[in-house]
Amino acid sequence: MKQAWKPGTVVYPLPAVLVSCGATPDEYNLVTVAWTGTVCTSPPMCYISLRPERHSYGIIRRTGEFVINLTTERMARAVDWCGVKSGRDCDKFRETGLTPAPAAAVAAPIVAEAPVSIECRVKQILPLGSHDMFLAEVVGVQVDERYVDAASGRFEMERAGLIAYSHGEYFTLGEAIGRFGWSVRRKKAAKADAPAGRTERRAGPKDSAEQPHASARLRAETGAGRPEPRRTRTGRTKRPR
Repeated sequence: MKQAWKPGTVVYPLPAVLVSCGATPDEYNLVTVAWTGTVCTSPPMCYISLRPERHSYGIIRRTGEFVINLTTERMARAVDWCGVKSGRDCDKFRETGLTPAPAAAVAAPIVAEAPVSIECRVKQILPLGSHDMFLAEVVGVQVDERYVDAASGRFEMERAGLIAYSHGEYFTLGEAIGRFGWSVRRKKAAKADAPAGRTERRAGPKDSAEQPHASARLRAETGAGRPEPRRTRTGRTKRPR
């Protein structure tokens, strides 16, 4: 039997991304976003939704550009930290140790440590209520070549150790259970595409190049280990902002 709940945003899990913005280095900023996704294939379009009171909101509205950076388990503490701190009060790149790098098609920087950076140009802003939606065309994509198989050219995203957000908590992605279309393929092909049994999840690369060099101040504030969801005095979890 199912319970009836009041209307709410319970479409989970969602990607936990770092959105970078700013036209010049003195205004570069990062904001953690879970309200994001794909809206169109041709032309390729994505969206993010932000509260108007967020520091990044004004920057993106003025410049009309931003970058969606996918995040990994090694970046998780920086992701959470950027969701609860404001760029009005600090330089988030400096405090987290993340590296701003030039984008190919927009003025906003990419995050060098991200396995994928999706460069976006705003086409429309839709006021929705608590959040405004920025509909944007994808004008460039940068991927970390460490995850590109030299022989096949396939981008092996499963090796990056991507993270997701679900109802106030962060999760690593689990094992693959099948490829698109395997359910309707002939029996032999479907068996080849579907895993034969449970396998151990492959961890992301452990080389030091992927680990953000966090500042002493950030390490003192956040500690080490797995991220914990931020909780309010009422015990409810806070979504990434």
